[in-house]
Amino acid sequence: MSDVELHRSDKKKKKSKSKDTDATTENPAAAEDYLIKPQSFTPAIDTSEWPILLKNYDRLNVRTGHYTPLPSGYSPLKRPLAEYIRYGVINLDKPANPSSHEVVAWIKRILRVEKTGHSGTLDPKVTGNLIVCIDRATRLVKSQQGAGKEYVCVARLHSAVPDVAKVARALETLTGAVFQRPPLISAVKRQLRIRTIYESKLLEYDAEKHLVVFWISCEAGTYVRTLCVHLGLILGVGGHMQELRRVRSGIMGEKDNMITMHDVMDAQWMYDNYRDESYLRRISG
Repeated sequence: MSDVELHRSDKKKKKSKSKDTDATTENPAAAEDYLIKPQSFTPAIDTSEWPILLKNYDRLNVRTGHYTPLPSGYSPLKRPLAEYIRYGVINLDKPANPSSHEVVAWIKRILRVEKTGHSGTLDPKVTGNLIVCIDRATRLVKSQQGAGKEYVCVARLHSAVPDVAKVARALETLTGAVFQRPPLISAVKRQLRIRTIYESKLLEYDAEKHLVVFWISCEAGTYVRTLCVHLGLILGVGGHMQELRRVRSGIMGEKDNMITMHDVMDAQWMYDNYRDESYLRRISG
């Protein structure tokens, strides 16, 4: 090969290299692709736009962002769908009538996974927040079962109490440590036990219909049904629970990506028919 031809080939190589560098400089996000680079100091990271999987990463007590890259495994934000679902946690809005066990069994069958678990039983008629853990995430169930809960309850008094202040005071007396015996229809042994009511708030009172709407924050294992009976006894008119909804269970509440059973079915249908993973990733995040 002559000197002229060698010179031309060198020029072509330089041009192709410059094109590659231009492509990476134009779109640096595509090149990095959520990489946490090895480094010797802890940087200030903005995690406000990160998904729930890496929530509060910036608050972790990390000495350094340095890590050893492994030949196997995946970036948490780029896991394959099967792996993503295996570690999935669903914040489910439980419907009325089916039991918590039934709902969890249905999700197991819909998503075609090996096992599922939930964060504290809800009675069949009770709706609201039920955290469903899938496969490998089921080991987190115990930590959520013992966490505090929040409820919004509708109680019916058996007779009129004209004074709203009296109802508010009665509800206030039911805060702190209270004795409870689980009701007749319950999943646990009916023995006297102590449960803590951290906070309670009267939301509404209808004197004509004898309905009391209140919000409580309480320890896991508190029976709100029993609490409504105690409220009626304190007011001297009797009472029972009409309706109940759990608005928070441990770390997750109504506003934290809560989904319905229909969402679970639709997401699986979208994947089976159109191979669209986005819906499934959103519900199991």
